[in-house]
Amino acid sequence: MTYVVTEACIKCKYMDCVEVCPVDCFYEGENMLVISPNECIDCGVCEPECPAEAILPDTEDGLEKWIELNSKYAETWPNITIKRESPADADEFQGVEGKLDKFFSEAPGQGD
Repeated sequence: MTYVVTEACIKCKYMDCVEVCPVDCFYEGENMLVISPNECIDCGVCEPECPAEAILPDTEDGLEKWIELNSKYAETWPNITIKRESPADADEFQGVEGKLDKFFSEAPGQGD
């Protein structure tokens, strides 16, 4: 089992999870983070730290596309190990539906 970042992270990208991860398994895209399933040790410390409730265990139903997306982009986006400021408009996007289709970007973030 591993944890997975879901749609709720898109355009929010709060990064509280990065600060607590003991194995630095987060990777940064332009407007969301992903978790590398090959590096996650299933400790679960990141899940309660996410204000957007975007991190879920991969055992929950309906997460197949998110497991695939996390795996794919963890291989190409830069690793992030230091929490930075969230986007200024992050709170405006919290709880918005359909963010994958409306706002997802394949572009990498800046990493560390």
